[in-house]
Amino acid sequence: MSGDSFDIELNQNVAPPDWISPTPARRYHLVVIGGGPAGLVAAAGAAGLGAKVALIEKHRLGGDCLNYGCVPSKALLKSARVAATVRHASEFGVEVSAGVRVDFAAVMERMRRLRASLAPHDSAERFRGLGVDVFFGAGHFTSPDSIDAGGQSLRFRRALIATGGRAAIPDIPGLAEAGFVTNETVFSLTSLPRRLVVLGAGPIGCELAQAFSRFGSQVVLIDLESNVLPKEDVDAARIVQESLQRDGVEILTNTRVIGVTRSGHEKQVTVECGGAERGLTNRATDELLVAVGRIPNVAGLGLDIANVAFDPRSGVRVDDHFRTTNRRVFAAGDVCSKFQFTHAADAMARIVLQNALFPGRGNGSSLVIPRCTYTSPEVAVVGLTEAEARERGIVVDVLVEELSHNDRAVLDGEANGFARVLLKRGTDRIVGATIVAANAGDMLNEITLAMTAKLGISSLAKTIHPYPTQCEIIKRLADQSQRRRLTPFVKRLFARWFAWTG
Repeated sequence: MSGDSFDIELNQNVAPPDWISPTPARRYHLVVIGGGPAGLVAAAGAAGLGAKVALIEKHRLGGDCLNYGCVPSKALLKSARVAATVRHASEFGVEVSAGVRVDFAAVMERMRRLRASLAPHDSAERFRGLGVDVFFGAGHFTSPDSIDAGGQSLRFRRALIATGGRAAIPDIPGLAEAGFVTNETVFSLTSLPRRLVVLGAGPIGCELAQAFSRFGSQVVLIDLESNVLPKEDVDAARIVQESLQRDGVEILTNTRVIGVTRSGHEKQVTVECGGAERGLTNRATDELLVAVGRIPNVAGLGLDIANVAFDPRSGVRVDDHFRTTNRRVFAAGDVCSKFQFTHAADAMARIVLQNALFPGRGNGSSLVIPRCTYTSPEVAVVGLTEAEARERGIVVDVLVEELSHNDRAVLDGEANGFARVLLKRGTDRIVGATIVAANAGDMLNEITLAMTAKLGISSLAKTIHPYPTQCEIIKRLADQSQRRRLTPFVKRLFARWFAWTG
């Protein structure tokens, strides 16, 4: 943290230094450990229903999303997109004679200002006003139905573990000694690193590699896999990889980092690529960003004492109702799920409220959870990819529309992308979709709604879209599906009809 007025404002909201913990109630309907998205949604929802609720947070309310994740990263990505747009202004007939100069300090100050402006929604004072007892400190179970919060014992009828996750740190010789940043510390940088090496080409690695390259850093992106975004559709990953390279990112795939050394302010990264050891002799870096995945925060919670089963790598074990092996205790969010997204944590917390406070049977398997990587272009996915469908033995029909056939995308200069929908073979049922577009995350919502409501793709063919919009590509996919119904047999029937009525 820079310690400027915006960080002070942030802390006053989400970790007030003068906060006085309340006197605990005799027993709570719900005690929540962790004040990230899942914990905040559950605490606010339960209190709104009239339950007696306690919320325990070790560091800052808002969790990764507000402090180290979605909010600060998207502020940076917006600044980076503006810089890229200005650089390419001449493609739109606009001349910017002075060129582009990025004031990184101003970019980071904007991020801190906007983050602080959003903090009141997650503030301790707001939740106290909602009727939640807020405790700061490390919470841990002291029995199957009690939790210690900063030395005070809280008894509960139900509890929710919502402690989230943190950046995974690979076991690389010299890494710790050389120093590095993760998503939790990269937003504390006050000066732009001239050279940046990023370990991990997943969503976080790709987003930040592209942003820092657009700001002016010389960026090298390294990953063990054969392409960036290895969990996504290979065609989508290829487009993103090409976009990163156009923005100046050097990408080393099929590459393993085997050592890091430091000399003064420089770090030297040694890699193994294709079996041959070589040093990045001409790529000494000023900063190293580790983005190789995340692990759940389960240490120090006293889960054994609470009879809650867990794994240090995969997190707390839950059933489809998000109940742990202790029937009084539930879990939601990154600490128990492979869907490590703010919106997924929110959805899980709502199911926990139903099941923990009432005789509910809400289940996680009913959730349709989309995801989006906010590179340029974005990659938005819901349901299965083609590779996942093959792995599960699901035979699908594939519909694809290129953005180059969409008028608005062409006019916007954003025609490099596509929309792909998977239908269960011979049916109207959508089992997955991938969109690669400038605003793919927004465009995907129509398909997510159809899948959630169990509407076939034909329902999207009936939906009228304003012209011109990039979302029209969804209707074109639906029209494709309709045309596939025009089999040779149907065509013969139509030919007879028109012959008879002619």
